Amino acid sequence: MGEPKERARKMRIALGADHAGHKLKEKLAAYLRKFRRGLLVSDFGTDSEESCDYPDYALKVARAVSRGHADYGILACGSGIGMAMAANKVKGIRAAVARDERDAKMSRLHNNANILCFGGRRTSAKKAVKLAKIFISTRFEGGRHSRRIRKIAKLD
Repeated sequence: MGEPKERARKMRIALGADHAGHKLKEKLAAYLRKFRRGLLVSDFGTDSEESCDYPDYALKVARAVSRGHADYGILACGSGIGMAMAANKVKGIRAAVARDERDAKMSRLHNNANILCFGGRRTSAKKAVKLAKIFISTRFEGGRHSRRIRKIAKLD
């Protein structure tokens, strides 16, 4: 009799948004929980459309990813830009704003992004779901891109 098979570890996704990204985050959370069995979703807020500060939620998600509590993060604010800027201040984070399929794919394939950022006022839920699926399904290509990622890490 052989060794017992190891169970595949569940992929962990951390979500966060400010008031402008709240609705989009809620729709993404519902989709991700159905996307694939074994996908664990942690929601770091916000829980309403009441005005709040995006850096607070970017920090929560970025820390979860940088500390290994989540494999990937997804953030949403009005444009996605503020969330990316704030998240990228955390050591080990490579947050990218994706507006189309190529952005989502290349951010993982060449840049090994670990957080995907959306604009709640710029991205439809349908588009965000499509881009999130591409993002979490794309593997880092490595090779010549690894050297570049190491250079980025030295900037931390």
